This record gives sequence, C-alpha cells and structure tokens, in this order.
Amino acid sequence: MSENGSVGERRQSVRIIGAPTDYGQDRRGVDMGPSAIRYGGLSEGLSEAGVDDEDAGDLLVPRAEERDAQYRTPSKGKAKFLRETEDVCSRLATEVRESIADGYTPLVLGGDHSVAIGTVSGSAADAEIGAIWFDAHGDLNTPTTTPSGNVHGMPLAALLGVKEWDGVDWANAPSLSPENVAIVGLRSVDDAERELLRDSEITAFTMSEIDDRGLDEVVDDALAIANNGTEGYHVSLDLDWLDPTIAPGVGTPVRGGVDYREAHHAMEQVAVDGGMRSMELVEVNPTLDQHNETAELAVELAASAFGKRIL
Repeated sequence: MSENGSVGERRQSVRIIGAPTDYGQDRRGVDMGPSAIRYGGLSEGLSEAGVDDEDAGDLLVPRAEERDAQYRTPSKGKAKFLRETEDVCSRLATEVRESIADGYTPLVLGGDHSVAIGTVSGSAADAEIGAIWFDAHGDLNTPTTTPSGNVHGMPLAALLGVKEWDGVDWANAPSLSPENVAIVGLRSVDDAERELLRDSEITAFTMSEIDDRGLDEVVDDALAIANNGTEGYHVSLDLDWLDPTIAPGVGTPVRGGVDYREAHHAMEQVAVDGGMRSMELVEVNPTLDQHNETAELAVELAASAFGKRIL
C-alpha cells in the first residue's frame, strides 16, 4: 500500500473523457454531468487514490435542442436521437480504444447512460471483456419494447445485440458475452426486460438478493462472472444505483438503493480485484442535485474504485 492510502505499488494512469450528452433521456441537464463531476474534485480524488490522470476534455456534442428529435430506429420500433447517439458513441469508442492502447484506463464521464454503448464498444474492441453494471435498471429495452423511446434504457441490449439491435455495427460489442455480464442492485425492471433476463445468461443481482446475502458477497460473485475467461472488465456506474437520499441528482431515481458505505465498499472490492479495464460515471444531473452532492459522491466512488483507502 502506498503512502497516500492507495492500493498497489505501480501508479495507474487514467484518461478522463467527457461525453456531455442528454440525447438518451427526456430530462435535460444530464449533459452538464461531466462539468459537475470535475467541479466536484475529480482530479484531486484520483490523485489521492495514487492515480496519474490526464483530462482529454469533452467530446463535442451539439445540444439536443438543436437536433431533430423525431424517432429513429435500427429496424423498427422507436428510439429518440438515434443518429446523434450513433455519432457520439462512435467517436467515444475511438477515444476509449486509443486510450487503452496508450496505456491508460479510460474514465468516461456522462452524460446519460446511452454513452455506455461507446465506452464498452471501445473497451471491447481488442479484447474479450466482462461488464459489471451497477444500476437500478436493466438497460435491456429495445426500440420495440421501450415505453419511452429513450436510449439510456437500452445500452446493454444494444451492446449484446438483443432483438432489433442485432447486427447494428456501431452499437454491438461482439467480444462482450452475456455470461460475463453482471447487473448489481437491480430494482426497477420493465416486463420485457424481466422476460429477457429470465431467458438470458446475464446474471442480475437484485436489491432483495443484496439484502439477503450482503453486498460484499454479491460483488465478489459479480467480479468472478466478469473475470471468467476475460481480459478484464468494464465498470458502468449509474448514480441511480444509490439510494436517492444520498444521490438526489439523477433523472430516474428509485428508492431502496445502496447506501453510502455499501457503495464505497463495492468500489473498494473492484480496486482490490484489479481487473477493471474501463469505467464510466453516468446520469449525474446537476439541475436536480443539491449542492453538487451527487457529483461529489461520484468523485468519491471513482477514487475508491481506483484504490483510495482510509489507511
């Protein structure tokens, strides 16, 4: 352990990439998430974790108000701002892939959760990877099952090529297999997602299971799933995974999430495991927040995931 309380002897290099998009959901403001997270002390938090960080700035993302909001879709159904989401995610995938090739661990700042399509596609471009989805939601809707048309409820389905997402080159991550995907903290699922999960090799750990078994044991299982036969894994941290009493600044809050200490412990388990290949922080909406506390919590959790410790 290093003098600053971080895990490991070799300093890790992290490249921060902002993806300030709100194309994936109805509630405006989440595009300001990257700025709020940086303002919340991200560079300082990573430094305290013993990490060397390089900030690549934000992708250029035109505002949703300047774009055509009509529904578009890979084949049928409905998906809002799909053309714009494709553009952002394609460019983000390139940034993530190049960051890994340069020896960095990419840390992507959303933006809504649709940006995960780009982050994971880039991370999986040259390796077989797993994924741990810390989220209240399944993100497994498709353009024909979505109740809203919002792509932030579809990224995992897109990456795995579910139904009409199958064969959509910019969205699919063929080296990500369902049996290496674990959703942790699930508590809000649409009927179509529930049916898909029952027939899928994805492992979903609900909050009820966390209550029964404890988060420590569940996260250990999730890490084993994501590591099984892979070259590392992606961590997708949606801030609505946490209970809204401690993370109010999210667009789709769901009561009954993990608490402050549980969240930190889960990220500490990720750091100790050492297999994280890429990470994203998504759905921080400062217009819904209180004194930037959700963004600051995102910073704290990222620092824990990269190795910050009390001692």
